[in-house]
Amino acid sequence: MSTDALTQTWYMTQRQLTAVLRQPAYVVMMLIQPAIWLFLFGNLFKEVVELGGFGTSSYLDYLVPGIVVMSALSSNMWAGMGTLEEIERGTLNRFLTTPVSRGALMNANVVQQALTTAVQSALIILLGRLGGADYPGGAAGLLVLVVAASLLGTVFGAFSNALGMLVRQRESIIGINTFLLLPLTFLSSAFMAPSRMPDWMRTIADYNPLNWAMVAARSAMSENPDWNDVLTRGGALLALAITAVWLSIRTFRSYQRSV
Repeated sequence: MSTDALTQTWYMTQRQLTAVLRQPAYVVMMLIQPAIWLFLFGNLFKEVVELGGFGTSSYLDYLVPGIVVMSALSSNMWAGMGTLEEIERGTLNRFLTTPVSRGALMNANVVQQALTTAVQSALIILLGRLGGADYPGGAAGLLVLVVAASLLGTVFGAFSNALGMLVRQRESIIGINTFLLLPLTFLSSAFMAPSRMPDWMRTIADYNPLNWAMVAARSAMSENPDWNDVLTRGGALLALAITAVWLSIRTFRSYQRSV
């Protein structure tokens, strides 16, 4: 990517970030929902760690990475709604009459989502710490958690943009996201240790990108990190993110030819 394209992507990203900051209610809700999940489930199932297999003596320690990654998924999978709104308002078509890079138009939304996810993840980590969670992996482990959540957010943000370009209907995006959100969450180790899952559920979780992010983060955040787990799952997430961004750019070019 050229320097001009990077500059234009950052300019368009700033435009998207300004729009987010002008919606304080949205910013507050981004934090309230994860806090409810964190402390509701943290207290409701706090004794489940006595069953063993969680790798920690505190359920809150186990839960924090799950809530961070789950929040990254639920925040980013709606990115296509913003793209659709830009199409309906005619903003996107007006940008197409300018010399701005087409990649910048499409990727700005993804970069904005990734930055927002990183900030959201850091705040959830802080909330967990205030609630008594311990992070034995230190700063390196927390950094891996934030990066893994941002990569997952990039995957689903870019796929959502591609979906918005293809279906161009709010109802279809809502239906597909609603269909995917809960199965992806509960067919992962978000709330339950893999060793406590049925075999068929554990097999599906092995192919679930949500679970890749959790495995990489929990391993890095443990007292004795398994860096092989971190690198293999993190590498898979990076490859999937690149594929998703490539797909979103391809669908954008298809949209451009249709107007």
